[in-house]
Amino acid sequence: MAKKGNRVQVILECTEHKNSGQPGTSRYITVKNKKNNPERMELKKYNPILKKMTVHKEIK
Repeated sequence: MAKKGNRVQVILECTEHKNSGQPGTSRYITVKNKKNNPERMELKKYNPILKKMTVHKEIK
């Protein structure tokens, strides 16, 4: 049987790149536990287009 749980796949998108107006996007896919973290996730990840660490926020 398949596992039933609270872990869901989420997409993280760079906030600085979105506002810069440059073409392309920086996105990462990860999983989170909805029961322990019901609010939207924010992580610092590397943006290869801007070549620096930036804040990535969860999108729907």
